[in-house]
Amino acid sequence: MSASWAAVIVAAGRGTRFGRPKQFLELAGIPMAGWSLRTFAGMPEISEIVVATEREWIERMRELSSAIAPQRKVVVVAGGASRQASVFAGLRALSHECDAVLVHDGARPLVRDADVRAGMAEVRAGRGALLAAPVVDTIKVVDRSSRGVRETLDRASLWAAQTPQFAMRIDLVRAHERAAAEGVEATDDAGLLERAGVEVVVVPATAENFKVTLPEDVARAEAFLRERTAR
Repeated sequence: MSASWAAVIVAAGRGTRFGRPKQFLELAGIPMAGWSLRTFAGMPEISEIVVATEREWIERMRELSSAIAPQRKVVVVAGGASRQASVFAGLRALSHECDAVLVHDGARPLVRDADVRAGMAEVRAGRGALLAAPVVDTIKVVDRSSRGVRETLDRASLWAAQTPQFAMRIDLVRAHERAAAEGVEATDDAGLLERAGVEVVVVPATAENFKVTLPEDVARAEAFLRERTAR
């Protein structure tokens, strides 16, 4: 599909587990959020880049964007109280010249442009996509209070959602507007698209596209990035 694409990078959060802003945690010589910026800035089909971050880090993120992608205009906006609110703030900063949008978590620094393009290829009006990986563990539905197992799910039909997640801009904006009007909070944008009646398909992602969540993830991500840049 020929479309003008935008990327919204969610780089908010206070890094409680890390004791400092995770977005600026250095990995292989570059702050974590800078890796996603570098990937998207290197893709000519992406004409707009917006980063949503904490209000007090806007200027710092602008400096990082200028250092990583000096040839690209990167808009930095204040995120909201939740991930969903931060994405919505990023969507509102896009121009109407943008047809389609991908939303990516800045804590996934290893995303590959080939996977991004595979997700883009699935998008059209009324249809979105997301990177995902088949679940390899057996999943149990557990009672919250007793921790008793209620059900064992068939993992053959289960996929773990990742980012980027992709949609036509108008579809994703409408999905967010509907959720805001109805007071609904979802853990990802694909969930909002599903609620709005938009078809969503999964695109298999490479194994490296994991989220840096815990301190022990840092060494793993850095090892992958150093190997990648050494090639």
